[in-house]
Amino acid sequence: MAKQGGSRFHVMIKPAGSACNLACAYCFYLSKASLEGVPAPRRMSDEVLTEFIRQYIESVTGGEVIFSWQGGEPTTLGLDFFRKVVALQAQFAKPGQTILNDLQTNGTLLDEEWCKFLKQNQFLVGLSIDGPKEIHDRYRVTKSGDPTFAKVFAAARMLKSHGVSFNAMACINRHNARRPLDVYRFLRRELGADRLQFIPIVEHKDFEQRAPQSWDPATLPRDGDPRARPGHPESVVTDWSVDPEDWGYFLCKTFDEWRNRDIGKVFVNHFETLVAQHMGHPSQICVYSEFCGKGMALENDGSLYTCDHYVYPEYCLGNVMKAPLGEMALLRAQVKFGYAKHETLPAQCRQCPFLSDCWGECPKSRFIRTADGEPGLNYLCRGFKQFFAHAIPEVDRIVKCLQRQTPPFPRLV
Repeated sequence: MAKQGGSRFHVMIKPAGSACNLACAYCFYLSKASLEGVPAPRRMSDEVLTEFIRQYIESVTGGEVIFSWQGGEPTTLGLDFFRKVVALQAQFAKPGQTILNDLQTNGTLLDEEWCKFLKQNQFLVGLSIDGPKEIHDRYRVTKSGDPTFAKVFAAARMLKSHGVSFNAMACINRHNARRPLDVYRFLRRELGADRLQFIPIVEHKDFEQRAPQSWDPATLPRDGDPRARPGHPESVVTDWSVDPEDWGYFLCKTFDEWRNRDIGKVFVNHFETLVAQHMGHPSQICVYSEFCGKGMALENDGSLYTCDHYVYPEYCLGNVMKAPLGEMALLRAQVKFGYAKHETLPAQCRQCPFLSDCWGECPKSRFIRTADGEPGLNYLCRGFKQFFAHAIPEVDRIVKCLQRQTPPFPRLV
């Protein structure tokens, strides 16, 4: 979650809703338009855009204001939409305030004009790319099933040639989780990215229609049940969801590579966050925080939702055209949602030695029961335990070196 001065909440903006020019197999957002009460994919109106930007800037009492543009695919709206965004931000910015923008994109629509604009306006770009061609093109395809790797790789080259800051976001799924070094080394060496973000794909088969909190606990598998892994005929997750143990394997292998070759040179979200936490800093990633509820999502009609993983009718907080943004962010329902991340942890989590490193991770993935039958265990628990047990002894050594200012660090054996 981005850190904001004054009012500490962050909004991910979906200006095109779920509209996208691709049809990635694992995308959790494409189906949102099928939900009753969720707006259809279309362009955000000038009226909604203006009102949101005005209110968002007004709600922050000082320092930085961070706008995060996501989708769907936001670049389908065209450059003129974002030129208007920048103009409105300049119109409403308070004296001394810094306005920052980040844009998550599949990269296929970027061209020279886009890159010039992004550089001129200092956008941070998140580029979705899952690894080398044969890995990336497995799931990230067009609506006609055509591969997209060539266009995305070309977009990365254009961004670099224009000096646009970007991070590579790889979705870790059942397939590429088993090839951690191929993914990491491609992103680092061939793509040339120095900011890496790994997102585990976890999709319960019923996620399109209902939020996890509405599922019957009696129907959920227990930890160790083969139905809690992809590939089983009765699995509760989609076939492309990452296997929990493969997720742990992926993190362990990429951590060692980062630790041996790239520490201090490459920012990897999971690893840098773990180091910061062991230095006494709070997590800047919502999934590793004790509480959540500070990262909301704005749909194209101005509707504000609890989180972009909770764009369901029952999690709509209101609409910026009818209610103040700052008030909606502090509604009792939103505060309750944020505290529930901590309060609904099962006993197994509360007694875990890694509790303060994980805090149960994201609530949307807590659809496994413990061995005792208690609901609320994270689907990825086994993988995270594997990673923390492997990485934390070395993380603590890194922290000591940083505190003593005694790098470089010896290579791991």
